[in-house]
Amino acid sequence: MRQHSPADRLCIALDQGLRTLLLPARASRPTPQAAEAEQATELDAAEQRLSAGLMRVNHVGEVCAQALYSAQALTTRDEGLRAHLVRAAQEEEDHLAWTAERLAQLGARPSLLNPLWWGGAFGIGLGAGLAGDAWSLGFVVETERQVEAHLESHLQRLPAGDLNSRAIVAQMKLEEVEHAEAALQAGARDLPMPIKGLMRAAAKVMTLTAERI
Repeated sequence: MRQHSPADRLCIALDQGLRTLLLPARASRPTPQAAEAEQATELDAAEQRLSAGLMRVNHVGEVCAQALYSAQALTTRDEGLRAHLVRAAQEEEDHLAWTAERLAQLGARPSLLNPLWWGGAFGIGLGAGLAGDAWSLGFVVETERQVEAHLESHLQRLPAGDLNSRAIVAQMKLEEVEHAEAALQAGARDLPMPIKGLMRAAAKVMTLTAERI
């Protein structure tokens, strides 16, 4: 198998970014649905706006996940870790496709600032990767834990009758926990508290903005 040079990997990462931003994501698995015994109720205008805003935030989170994993895979010299990051990104692409599909069903669009979110996340991923594999994995753990908490808050906020959005968010939450555990098993280092605080602050700005724009 041909070994990719750093320049090759950079081109692949940038190509993946363009695909994330410009092309519809393709899921490898069916979109989670509410159980057949459950009946979703029709959402009123306010509930539909709320669901659309929350799912837009979740879609942005998956755009950022693609950028983060691409950048971290680009910087590591460990082929095993690179393969692990690529697999995680592929699973996150399912989340990207699911949230995009649900946004369309709700008659809503993705965030207009997606290129900005992708670029910022890619830069952060590069910084984490250059700090070393253990710190890069620590960044994955902290990111996934914060995403898990954020998805749990969405399960609390989503309209009770929006069972399809809730099914997607619940499955995403389960898999983010698995990603964090896998990174821990791979040798992640615990990030310093100031870094964790900065990550929470940045995530708060992103979620507040993406819900509306």
